[in-house]
Amino acid sequence: MATVILVRHGRTTANASGLLAGRAAGVSLDQSGRDQAALTGDRLAAVPVVSVVSSPLERCRQTAQFILDRQAGCPHAPVTINFDAGLTECDYGQWQGRMLTDLATEDLWSVVQSQPSAVTFPGGESMAAMQARSVAAIRRNDAAFEAEHGPGAVWVAVSHGDIIKSILADAFGMHLDLFQRITVGPASVSIVRYGTSRPSVYATNTDAGDLSWLSNSDHSDDAPVGGGAGNTAPPAH
Repeated sequence: MATVILVRHGRTTANASGLLAGRAAGVSLDQSGRDQAALTGDRLAAVPVVSVVSSPLERCRQTAQFILDRQAGCPHAPVTINFDAGLTECDYGQWQGRMLTDLATEDLWSVVQSQPSAVTFPGGESMAAMQARSVAAIRRNDAAFEAEHGPGAVWVAVSHGDIIKSILADAFGMHLDLFQRITVGPASVSIVRYGTSRPSVYATNTDAGDLSWLSNSDHSDDAPVGGGAGNTAPPAH
């Protein structure tokens, strides 16, 4: 089965100021976010990625470009970024453009924290719909890349914090109401492999570490009893 590397965009000017940017145009990476995205690109440079799929919003486009630039010269290196609206940010409706400190005084805030499956943002999207369309987008792309490139295919999806949290919750078999237990930092890497019987989560919210083992990993759908021997990086040439 194919492997998807879930990457959140790097830090933005809105993140740094505590503003809920949502789908607003013109929200770009700040210098810290560019540095984070560059580091993530460096981490992924050792992985032969077959495609980079991104949310169409600017901050994800910028992050995806750092990853794509560092794939140059790799076997099967993608030459363009594909955009998928299914990976775009949640539609926060009337919450978009407001400060988080202000939103925390709203009655809906506590529901977002404790029962997100019951939340529909005023004038926007429900969190259940957000999860459904983002998981569908990941599974659709994953199946297509495996069909085209085989079970060893590794691809990157660049998206947003709540989107990636909802995808990971689905992969863990967690109810959406538990997804706030998951943390996904700027430019972090999480790894999921979808098998015929269940997804396997290999990493969540990592911002350091060698990922070269992804080019030499076991494609078995079975979980190793006892935990197995771990991942092995390919031999140096």
